[in-house]
Amino acid sequence: MDLDLRKLRYFAAVAEQQHFGRAAEQLHIAQPVLSRQIRALEHELGCVLFERTTRAVQLTPAGEALLEEAPRVLAASTSATRRAHRAARGARRLVIGFAPGLSVSAAVRAFERENPGVDVDMQRLNWFEQGEALRDGRVDAGYLRRPFDGDGLRCITVGREPAVACLPATHPLARELSLAADDLSGENLLDSGTRRTTTVEEKFELVAAGRGVAVLPSRVASYYSRPDLACVPITDAEPYELCVAVVANRRQQHLREFVSTAVAALSESADAARHGGL
Repeated sequence: MDLDLRKLRYFAAVAEQQHFGRAAEQLHIAQPVLSRQIRALEHELGCVLFERTTRAVQLTPAGEALLEEAPRVLAASTSATRRAHRAARGARRLVIGFAPGLSVSAAVRAFERENPGVDVDMQRLNWFEQGEALRDGRVDAGYLRRPFDGDGLRCITVGREPAVACLPATHPLARELSLAADDLSGENLLDSGTRRTTTVEEKFELVAAGRGVAVLPSRVASYYSRPDLACVPITDAEPYELCVAVVANRRQQHLREFVSTAVAALSESADAARHGGL
């Protein structure tokens, strides 16, 4: 039987937190999803890993044995994957990840002007894989939007992005110029714990079909603008933090130069976007 590394990572988070809810928050996934994954892992292994109560969870002897091995297995897997990715692209190539709705091209252009010998590629990252893609080596640096799991990463804030409410165009609130968070108190907010979507496109389809309302970063709403949806600013919502991120222990010169260039270029573009009303 092959051990599913993602389930093992989920198991380690629950074991650390001794609580499914806190572990789900740490992993940025819904608690029911986490519970299903742990049950699936227990089924695959043929043993119970946790004793569950209404207030907390405790490791069984089988769980304690697995926890002793989990950090070593996860570290070895991450290291091997990272080395393979880096070897495949060579020492003079960078892959830069970016979150939905964000544009990293200004940083790439500025870097390439000063470093013509480095080949730079770009890769879109889903919200749930932002930190993981850096740790496993799929991307070398990222222009990311919190929240994400920042364990082992160095993150430099370059801006903040307002939140908007995405509603069906026929919704009574769709014609408002702005909203307060309390205006949405009676709405079914997507990703509030009952059903976590996996992509931006899926979320927009659910909103358009009348399944609920979504709170989104303003640039995501602008990038995916469509006539059957309306996006209204939420004046008192906490803004989303934008950052340039890299694995903390990576010290390659061209990567350090990219991070420095990206922080300067993306701070400027974030300011321009904010002043432009995005």
